[in-house]
Amino acid sequence: MIEFKDDFVEVLSIIQSTRSKVLQKINTDLINLYWQIGEYISRKVENERWGKSVVKDLANFIEKSELNTKGFSDKNLWRMKQFYEAYKDKSELIELTKNVSWTHNLLIFSKAKTDEERTFYLKLSTSENLSKRELERQIESAYFERTILANQKLSPVVRQLPQDVTDVFKDTYTFEFLNLQEPYSEKTLQKALIQQLKNFILELGNDFIFIGEEYRVQVGNTDFYIDLLFFHRELRCLVSFELKINDFKPEYIGKLNFYLEALDRDVKKPHENPSIGVLLCKSKDDEIVEYAMSRNISPTLVSDYTTKLIDKNILKQKLNQLFKQTSIEGNL
Repeated sequence: MIEFKDDFVEVLSIIQSTRSKVLQKINTDLINLYWQIGEYISRKVENERWGKSVVKDLANFIEKSELNTKGFSDKNLWRMKQFYEAYKDKSELIELTKNVSWTHNLLIFSKAKTDEERTFYLKLSTSENLSKRELERQIESAYFERTILANQKLSPVVRQLPQDVTDVFKDTYTFEFLNLQEPYSEKTLQKALIQQLKNFILELGNDFIFIGEEYRVQVGNTDFYIDLLFFHRELRCLVSFELKINDFKPEYIGKLNFYLEALDRDVKKPHENPSIGVLLCKSKDDEIVEYAMSRNISPTLVSDYTTKLIDKNILKQKLNQLFKQTSIEGNL
């Protein structure tokens, strides 16, 4: 058997590949079915005055039929109608819905209210292969709003990198899973994140690969230690995270820039892209950050973090204010 092990592994690979394709086709057919039923009910409600009682009768009729089907309760039938009405005339979104399960679709179209937000979570669910629980957490933690805010605040240096960092970083990171009791030290925060590494990477994004904590770089005869070092597969670069339990201070930038220089000179491989630094502070004043970053020549980002879930309405207000400011500046 050992002699033919490689051949056997290849057969297993064929089985797995085919199984995945079959499951994807089943899911696509199921979403198409729910779409057709939703369209039918929507049309009947609009043109023939179907109401809840009629849909309930339909659910009972299906249940008593010889098809032996499940999942067609009156509540689910109404959800199919809502699903159709949420995406009709939106061909790009319709195609994205076929890449995720019906459960994921229910979460996204019921909790996300704009096409942009729905597109974001449909793509995120596919690329990150999120479970239902993980997707629910990302929506409840305002993952979309925090990512869009970060995209809007990228410095010119970061935008000029050979790798596209759009949708990779957050303006605010949410560590509600740590259950930290204040006050705590930077070392305590660092250890807690490592102990909850799976949840930490869920918050960062699945393309982040953990390399080490207190990562040592030697410059001259002195050792320096980077709080947390990751590699990002899509960006193909090292990402250094520096943790601060205080408000942002301009002098923090210099230390992070020093680490990035050390990484690019001594750690980065020739085929990899320039390293990126993320400074995580307890809080930050955006105006102070803007001043500090205006002459900075290293690809760094300044984010804050919270150990509790954020009110999504607050983030939506921040987004609206940022878009208004950008619009005003664009018209000047």
